[in-house]
Amino acid sequence: MAAEDDGKTEKPTSKRLGEAREKGEITQSVEVRTWASLLCAFILVAWMAGSMCRAIAGVALPLIERPHEIRVDADSLPTLMAGLAIGVLKAMALPFGTIMVVTLVALVGQTKGFLWVPNKLIPDFTKLDPIKGFKRIFSMPQLVELIKQIVKMVLVGSILTATVWPHVREYQNLPELELLGVLAYLHNAVSGLAMTILIVATVLMAADYWYQHMRFTEKMMMSRQELRDENKQSEGDPMVKGKLRSLRAKRARQRMMQAVPGADVVVTNPTHYAVALKYDMDTMPAPMLVAKGADLVAKRIRELADEHDIPIVENPPLARALYATVELDHEVPPEHYKAVAEVIGYVMRLKGKLAQ
Repeated sequence: MAAEDDGKTEKPTSKRLGEAREKGEITQSVEVRTWASLLCAFILVAWMAGSMCRAIAGVALPLIERPHEIRVDADSLPTLMAGLAIGVLKAMALPFGTIMVVTLVALVGQTKGFLWVPNKLIPDFTKLDPIKGFKRIFSMPQLVELIKQIVKMVLVGSILTATVWPHVREYQNLPELELLGVLAYLHNAVSGLAMTILIVATVLMAADYWYQHMRFTEKMMMSRQELRDENKQSEGDPMVKGKLRSLRAKRARQRMMQAVPGADVVVTNPTHYAVALKYDMDTMPAPMLVAKGADLVAKRIRELADEHDIPIVENPPLARALYATVELDHEVPPEHYKAVAEVIGYVMRLKGKLAQ
């Protein structure tokens, strides 16, 4: 609605989205980080806690069971502590390595690749303005965030209550069990609870990411004027482009006129079209069109031909055909060989280069 009120009804271009990304403006959801943390906790508790505890116990139990055998002299103690530290690190390497990978994948997936924005590290003192801060606190996005947090707490609390309450009596009987039994029961209970919370967090994360994406897209919407301005920046101002085309055409025309004095013949319409041809039997496989023009340009070509004693031959069909189908500095195509050969032959006979 806001986008329509501001006249921003067009979808953002890739250029606009790229510029926003360079500034660190992308679709971001806090729920993605929360979900990654919960997933890591679930992996740690449900899948790896037991093996990690057993590995640490394997390193520490000998020290607890046989403390009288531990040597604590200056030479043995560093070796003992180093062995204990290495054992614990080995036991924790896989669980915490997995957690780091999961967290990194979640963050990189949200930003669609690594994103380095140094400008975000520069302090923004305008955020210290109490008036702007007050507006941010009581703005619509903050109100939506507050409602989201309330809904999330109520939803998670309700699910936790529904999951834990039926087993309250079982918890009351835990003191009667042995320690290993208590630990096994708690491990199963916590794993099930973590799984339930993770499912809920996944739904909340997907919904929040969709909302944040829609909000970001609305923020990036463009007006038609902004699209026109961007096209001008990308393709160049039409007025400037027109002037450049005109300048290039003028220079090309000047080069073309400079080639007319070196032509062998000019074929005319007789007034509307003129084409200048050049041919050297020893070096050129076919005649080449070195100049062409219509109306005033054709008139100028004829004038240059008169000034430099270049033969002018009137052949309207050939003049129109060459003007329409042959580009500058290109050879005459085979379909015009016969007509052009007749003209070239006539000119060469005039110059005495061919036998009469």
